[in-house]
Amino acid sequence: MEKIDVQVGRTGSLTPIAHLRPVRVGGVEVSRATLHNQDEVERKDVRAGDTVWVQRAGDVIPEVVKVVPEKRKTDARRFRMPAKCPECSAPVERVEGESAHRCTNGLSCPAQRKESIRHFVSKKALDIDGLGKRLVAQLVDRGLVQDVADLYKLDAETLAGLERMAEKSASNLVAALEASKK
Repeated sequence: MEKIDVQVGRTGSLTPIAHLRPVRVGGVEVSRATLHNQDEVERKDVRAGDTVWVQRAGDVIPEVVKVVPEKRKTDARRFRMPAKCPECSAPVERVEGESAHRCTNGLSCPAQRKESIRHFVSKKALDIDGLGKRLVAQLVDRGLVQDVADLYKLDAETLAGLERMAEKSASNLVAALEASKK
């Protein structure tokens, strides 16, 4: 495992992520694996630079199962959740009795905003075709979308000016947004 980063989800929950040298697990090449939360990192005593066992939890999400301690470098340091959100620098808190550390900035945190919008347009919600992770990130980063209502203000001309968007894709996305109103 090369390093441990922190990912911020739509509810503000911070999840430690192990960055791995690419390895095949269950027929899929994996380069990232979840460490779930600070409690799990401590229970498994996972540290950056460790040699680890990885499996696909429920045959989907790669997770670190255990560490190979005899291969650990002597200078390996314990992981600690950051005190500030890695996306917006807001304070991070952990509610007594919960395992999650959370960014306290709500939808003002760009990561939470992006994930919230992604959830809204996902197959399990409105199923708006053509609005993937990269496009949502681009829309938020460029200030075109602050919340889900802003999606319905987008026009084909604005969308066509975005990276990796052509006129046809832009008009298809506007049509998909319009159809989602029904």
